[in-house]
Amino acid sequence: MAETATGVGRFKANYAVERKIEPFYKGGKAQLDQTGQHLFCVCGTRVNILEVASGTVLRSLEQEDQESITAFDLSPDDEVLVTASRALLLAQWAWQEGSVTRLWKAIHTAPVATMAFDPTSTLLATGGCDGAVRVWDIVRHYGTHHFRGSPGVVHLVAFHPDPTRLLLFSSATDAAIRVWSLQDRSCLAVLTAHYSAVTSVAFSTDGHTMLSSGRDKICIIWDLQSCQAARTVPVFESVEAAVLLPEEPVSQLGVKSPGLYFLTAGDQGTLRVWEAASGQCVYTQARPPGPGRELTHCTLARTAGLVLTTTADHNLLLYEARSLRLQKQFAGYSEEVLDVRFLGPEDSHVVVASNSPCLKVFELQTSACQILHGHTDIVLALDVFRKGWLFASCAKDQSVRIWRMNKAGQVICVAQGSGHTHSVGTVCCSRLKESFLVTGSQDCTVKLWPLPKALLSKNTAPDNGPILLQARTTQRCHDKDINSVAIAPNDKLLATGSQDRTAKLWALPQCQLLGVFSGHRRGLWCVQFSPMDQVLATASADGTIKLWALQDFSCLKTFEGHDASVLKVAFVSRGTQLLSSGSDGLVKLWTIKNNECVRTLDAHEDKVWGLHCSRLDDRALTGASDSRVILWKDVTEAEQAEEQARQEEQVVRQQELDNLLHEKRYLRALGLAISLDRPHTVLTVIQAIRRDPEACEKLEATMLRLRRDQKEALLRFCVTWNTNSRHCHEAQAVLGVLLRREAPEELLTYEGVRAALEALLPYTERHFQRLSRTLQAATFLDFLWHNMKLPVLATAPTPWETHKGALP
Repeated sequence: MAETATGVGRFKANYAVERKIEPFYKGGKAQLDQTGQHLFCVCGTRVNILEVASGTVLRSLEQEDQESITAFDLSPDDEVLVTASRALLLAQWAWQEGSVTRLWKAIHTAPVATMAFDPTSTLLATGGCDGAVRVWDIVRHYGTHHFRGSPGVVHLVAFHPDPTRLLLFSSATDAAIRVWSLQDRSCLAVLTAHYSAVTSVAFSTDGHTMLSSGRDKICIIWDLQSCQAARTVPVFESVEAAVLLPEEPVSQLGVKSPGLYFLTAGDQGTLRVWEAASGQCVYTQARPPGPGRELTHCTLARTAGLVLTTTADHNLLLYEARSLRLQKQFAGYSEEVLDVRFLGPEDSHVVVASNSPCLKVFELQTSACQILHGHTDIVLALDVFRKGWLFASCAKDQSVRIWRMNKAGQVICVAQGSGHTHSVGTVCCSRLKESFLVTGSQDCTVKLWPLPKALLSKNTAPDNGPILLQARTTQRCHDKDINSVAIAPNDKLLATGSQDRTAKLWALPQCQLLGVFSGHRRGLWCVQFSPMDQVLATASADGTIKLWALQDFSCLKTFEGHDASVLKVAFVSRGTQLLSSGSDGLVKLWTIKNNECVRTLDAHEDKVWGLHCSRLDDRALTGASDSRVILWKDVTEAEQAEEQARQEEQVVRQQELDNLLHEKRYLRALGLAISLDRPHTVLTVIQAIRRDPEACEKLEATMLRLRRDQKEALLRFCVTWNTNSRHCHEAQAVLGVLLRREAPEELLTYEGVRAALEALLPYTERHFQRLSRTLQAATFLDFLWHNMKLPVLATAPTPWETHKGALP
């Protein structure tokens, strides 16, 4: 396979970014539009708009001030989005076009903490950290109300669903709910029954009843006609959001009789349905294991029939409202990515281990995400078996798990094993067959785990939970943490790399020591066998990569180039090249034969912990502490073909240029030379024009027929020519034409003209000084010539004259 992809003996020269999986939600509010097709969420200085069907970010909206977004809201008619930034500016967006239609000052003296539209989408209420509540008319663009009296931060505002009643509800840090009348511009009532922060309010369809939830572990039903608490429901968890369900029977959720039912989301991490009349919990969702499951937000899109929840570890979950069946999962923020692997026989998926007990599986084609629960502490490493369906993970919970992906892309845990006494930091799967895996731990041991035959049966579904793995071999290998294990392509050798600065070679399956590789000055982060030769590669915290011979354990080569620890290394191009990643955020491509670093790829901003290459050797995957997962594509062949086509085009154009000069078609020649963006070629054309007997007229006529962008390019080239005394005459000739025939106002509108003039002036002055000196010298020489008075020399008589005078 690799032979067809890369060719025998063909080296890679470059990779390009094909795809990025980046954070799009870092906590805070998330909101669906009424159709359930778009999801809006905050990520730092941006509001990201996701397409729910594909999971891709359609648009990122960022205010001009580039400050963090503190609040946002989408109007009920889905037309207008308003955002508030820490710079106290409000922006109104036509979000489908991604343009700001209006920007105005919030007038609050502290950042806006919350905002809400009224049912008609014409009024917007904002609650600030300054304790003020303001109301804005979005259509007529002015502030209508300013309500004072709330102590501390106003973190909740909501309009009554009946627009004719003109009521606004707000809550601040005193845990009271204030009812404001827009008509009377006054506070009608203060509802006090909560003992902790009120987190949400919801209204019944008739508008007579309100539900409020709080972190005091209660929900309260309010009669809005008397402004009294009708019922207090203890829910036994800190509630972040409560949603009133549609008043219709839903047997799956325990809603069997008419009346008010509501849904709560809180720190227990489950959605629960409560009957308001009796205060009884009628439905509880099953809770997945592991921390980080606390729910921080919940909202209902009634028209779409969807419930959106967000978790403490920044995952967004979409449920069908009638059955609470999970429909979509989105991983908003992965924090520190610790390992990445391709999945599937055609590398159609990737699995990501981040600073979390959950694993995230992404389908590359559709961006669909699946979040896997099972580990109870941070997952540290991954590896995938040869066929691509089975993969293994190990974690700080001292366990190892095996997962299987089916053809539909669904992943389940099929086996688990425990036995290490410390965090399991590295795992490696057998290479020839799906027969065993090896783990390395901070307890300085490695364990070999055979795969049960039942696990390899494709029809096996773990009805009774994951199969338990039993370790066949346990071996203490090093004196310090084991950071990396690697299995040879023939499954007979094991290499281990440790913090004790050594790598060791072991015979499998009994783990007998064969030799030690010593030479690194710091701990080892990665060991890897060559797929073709009897060579081991090691990556170390001393910033080097070393190649070792398996026969005599000698060091064959050392690669230096990373400025910090080298965290991962992988063989590519059939074992003739290396890819390495480091804590300097760089990925480097090396050619082994000449120790040369062919390319440095710089797309990460922090430590690159994860590195994996595809089966066809045409793509690479990296994951880093900057929360980014980047898919790289080998573009060597494409770049070579592009370069060859470019060279062929240059030859054709050069020939065409020579023909035009020969035919004295100077305008076409000059235009072609400028389009090639080659100053020296343009200079050649100008020189050819100036060699013509009617040079001045030809140059002027040719230049005046050029387009403006071509004249701008000529001016740019003149700057370069003018720095050289051999080419300054051409530069000055071009400048002379421009200055004589172009109006100064026109010249000043040229792009980059000011910088060009600044660069031209000093060299032009120097050329004129040189010409002045030459002229002075020539004048002096001429003066000397004319003033030379040579004495008249007496001419000696010739022999003939002498002889003639002697005759009689």
